[in-house]
Amino acid sequence: MRQEDRMGRILERIAAEGSVGVAELAAELGVSTASVRRDLQVLEEQRLLSRTHGGAVANSTVYELPLRYRSGRHSGEKLRIAAEAATRVDASVTTLGLTGGTTTTELAREIAGHRGLTVVTNALNIASELAIRPELRLIVTGGVARSESYELVGQFAESTLERVNLDLAVVGVDGISARGGLTTYQDIEAHTNSVMIERAARVVVVADGSKVGRLALARICEASEVDELITDVSAPGDELAALRAAGVSVTTV
Repeated sequence: MRQEDRMGRILERIAAEGSVGVAELAAELGVSTASVRRDLQVLEEQRLLSRTHGGAVANSTVYELPLRYRSGRHSGEKLRIAAEAATRVDASVTTLGLTGGTTTTELAREIAGHRGLTVVTNALNIASELAIRPELRLIVTGGVARSESYELVGQFAESTLERVNLDLAVVGVDGISARGGLTTYQDIEAHTNSVMIERAARVVVVADGSKVGRLALARICEASEVDELITDVSAPGDELAALRAAGVSVTTV
């Protein structure tokens, strides 16, 4: 297991339980206690937790797992979702909007060889993936960078998005439900993503099953503004039924 994957697992545990122990983490992750202590030291230096004797506790400031530690979570599901989403980028799509997120990043890799496609994104990591692809035309918004999601947000990002028309926007979220709509952790990010959605003729949400039925702090838009949700078979069936009733087409992989 890579160190970043280990640290992602540690942060997930600490977010769920509030504290973790070195010995139990070492047994769970299949590494030495010395490796776990080194991981905890790195995370403490990044102010993502506080070490204690024999373990660590959560910092009250931690609300969102940084993107660099999310890549290993539900990775198989995200790859399948991205592959399915890539089939929506057909000949009818000449302008594609991509928000940040691990699944949208996988989608960017899937469509990197498309010719004649213009991609508009506010995600720095997606831009770095696509900037070297001469087949594509890449438009990157300005804005203030969020270290947690690598997204550019705020007035500068939104002023760029307000000047484009998108055939399709593929949106990553932290939660989606019929009652709460699309949600994310940060209000400024939510507003920027809502502008991209407004500029798109068609909107597809990509979210693994753990995010279906979940509510994060800030609402991006109502579920009725989404054309399709692509998720995996672990998503709760009652919530998928409620989303279908709200007018969202649902595809599971």
